[in-house]
Amino acid sequence: MMRKNILVIGGTGLVGKVILRILQKRNPDYNLFVGSRQLGNTTQDLVIDVTNPKTFKCVLDNKIDLIVLCTKDRNNEILKFAIANKLDYIDITKPTPDLIVAHDLAQDDNQNTNSHIVFSSGWMSGIVGSLVDFIAPDKREITEVNLYIYYSIKDLAGKSSAHFLAENVCKPFTSYKNNEPQKVKHFLDAEKFNFSFGLGKRMVYNLDVPDLFILNQIEKIPTVSVKMTYSSKFVTSLMGYFQSLKIFNILSLKERQLLFGSSGNGDQTVFEINVRTNTGTNTGTKKVSLQSVKGQAELTAFSTVLHIEKMLSTALPNGIYFSHQIHSPQEVYEALHNYSTINIKIS
Repeated sequence: MMRKNILVIGGTGLVGKVILRILQKRNPDYNLFVGSRQLGNTTQDLVIDVTNPKTFKCVLDNKIDLIVLCTKDRNNEILKFAIANKLDYIDITKPTPDLIVAHDLAQDDNQNTNSHIVFSSGWMSGIVGSLVDFIAPDKREITEVNLYIYYSIKDLAGKSSAHFLAENVCKPFTSYKNNEPQKVKHFLDAEKFNFSFGLGKRMVYNLDVPDLFILNQIEKIPTVSVKMTYSSKFVTSLMGYFQSLKIFNILSLKERQLLFGSSGNGDQTVFEINVRTNTGTNTGTKKVSLQSVKGQAELTAFSTVLHIEKMLSTALPNGIYFSHQIHSPQEVYEALHNYSTINIKIS
């Protein structure tokens, strides 16, 4: 069997490093390359600047089979390059507005897609869709999905999510109620939610993640919402005050980046998915609770590795996918369940 050549662009960043570590451990036969703007010390380090397509030649020179994008590519240069050169591609970085643009671009090029284009931008690299599928296999019975996120301010955080919040906190985004798009804002519409793993009751506020778009627009689930809380109840309520009093509007982008950009030394992350179903005879709610003891980066990276392994080991037809569409839900659940630093419960 030929060795698979995998390029992780943004491989020197927080999540990129963890992806490489997990890949190396689980798949010693993969040949891993690291793409970044700075020249590294080994032949496996490639200089790639997503804003400069002239730097992409090294991708072809090194016979890369799969590009993993873990850095912001505003103009989708890497996506266009992958489609043009029939290379497999997976992207884990896009916030909702950018994901919609990239997905539309790929769809427009669909006739030319002679590779696998996988969009894995979603909460924790798009595993929410797989977990929804696992507990409610018949989509037609699902009336509502609510995602609740516990985010620790002590967790190691990458810059991209902080920058996204800083840029978008004043702009409305879309959630869905009975298939009607609702314009909402971050840190408003508080409700109380009782988290598992001993976290207890906390106020949760609106958050924009790509799963809103994916679950409603792609999976046709009528009502979808996402809400989050910080580990610090004080910080959570402060964000709510700032939004309701329009204080974010008077802060500069730099000040907002400072506000959202703090990063700790590592802590747990927890999220819960509530799925409401209606079978005609009865309605019920099922819940998945997931805890990553090592925090967000570890869970995002591990989920990404599952997608990479699937793309390289399965005879998937060429085309455009969201990451949950390439797996059986059972596989994803079992892989998460068996991973040493992840706890998962279904009720």
